[in-house]
Amino acid sequence: MLKTVFFDAAGTLFETRRPVGELYAHVARAFGANVSGREVSAAFRHSFGNARGLAFGPNRSPAELRRLERQWWRDRVAETFAGLHRFRDFDAYFDALFEFFGDAANWVVFDDVMPALESLRAAGLRMAVVSNFDARLYRLLAGLGLSQYFETVTISSEAGYAKPSAELFNCALAAMATSAHQALHVGDAPHLDAAGAAAAGIEAVLIERPQAHGSARVGELGPARVIASLAELPPMIQARL
Repeated sequence: MLKTVFFDAAGTLFETRRPVGELYAHVARAFGANVSGREVSAAFRHSFGNARGLAFGPNRSPAELRRLERQWWRDRVAETFAGLHRFRDFDAYFDALFEFFGDAANWVVFDDVMPALESLRAAGLRMAVVSNFDARLYRLLAGLGLSQYFETVTISSEAGYAKPSAELFNCALAAMATSAHQALHVGDAPHLDAAGAAAAGIEAVLIERPQAHGSARVGELGPARVIASLAELPPMIQARL
């Protein structure tokens, strides 16, 4: 019997108000960089796609984890701008950018999220977040009004594993004291969410919103069930209860 629903965070529950590359370029203009969002987006995708996972593991102090998270992102931003612009004070730009993306005002919750979460909670489902993210996620979930719905939040930087590793999902299962056959995972990335959940024995549902900045492309969705809106999720789950 299904008891727990896991959700990915960025791209599934919320997204940036504008594409990431455009926002990198927007913040950069205050630091003297005249770059386009398109070229920044391309460079960012290359850096992010080739980076090691944002995962450092347990047995580290909170202070060390925060330092490692910032360094990981600093490396990605430096790689992104390596061939685009040389900042007079790169650290000042990075600090501003890091804070920008840690501010909930710069993100927006998808319209279908709150009604779906309310319906699932009313049906007695337990919910949690599983995300390749750093500790800023806690602040974002709170600022966006989402924290109230989730019992636990498992992030890769603290768990020491990143999607598509099954271990990240195993950490989330342990945090919720539930088993894989009693869980469902909802995410937007086939190669991370669907593959990672499947590796842990968890059924996956992929959300493919037509207007989302990072929507998966048809043909990359794989065998997982695909929905176009989270409004489809409660009736689908109700049929299994």
